[in-house]
Amino acid sequence: MNTFFRPALVLFFVLSLATGVAYPLLVTGAAQALFPAQAAGSLVLRGGKPVGSELIGQNFSEPTYFWGRPSATAPMPYNASASGGANLGPLNPALTEAVKARIAALRRADPGNTAPVPVDLVTASASGLDPHISLAAANYQVARVARARGLSAEQVQALVGQQTEPPWLGVLGEARVNVLALNLALDAIK
Repeated sequence: MNTFFRPALVLFFVLSLATGVAYPLLVTGAAQALFPAQAAGSLVLRGGKPVGSELIGQNFSEPTYFWGRPSATAPMPYNASASGGANLGPLNPALTEAVKARIAALRRADPGNTAPVPVDLVTASASGLDPHISLAAANYQVARVARARGLSAEQVQALVGQQTEPPWLGVLGEARVNVLALNLALDAIK
């Protein structure tokens, strides 16, 4: 009996050390060496203090800021420890009601805006943490943000243009805007 357990236990400990200690240390070390900013969470610093991450959305709700995609995380929005979508299908009445409520909130915040509401302003992403909005979603909000900040629409539109990221490799995806970066650029205007 002992002849069967000893090789199994040795193999168990060797594989545990290899896959549970050595491999994670190797991957973490390589990530820190090759991609230090990303390995540290892609933090955005202002005055030496972190104000957010390039990779995780934040809950902006003031009219003076651009708003991101809704978050489906619980118990609070943009909770990185609870990443996940709402998992509501297109025929689910709960999704329909949530979208209607989000459209109504956008219309209340900017009653003069009669443009169609971009879909990414009323639906959560698969992770519930998306830090980007489409160019259409940013353009939809320009007039509201400009009016709330006492700026011209042209000034705010120029900031949107400066913060627009092109499709990845020029062809994959669509142009997008990082909401945190855009709002920090707005705050930098004196």
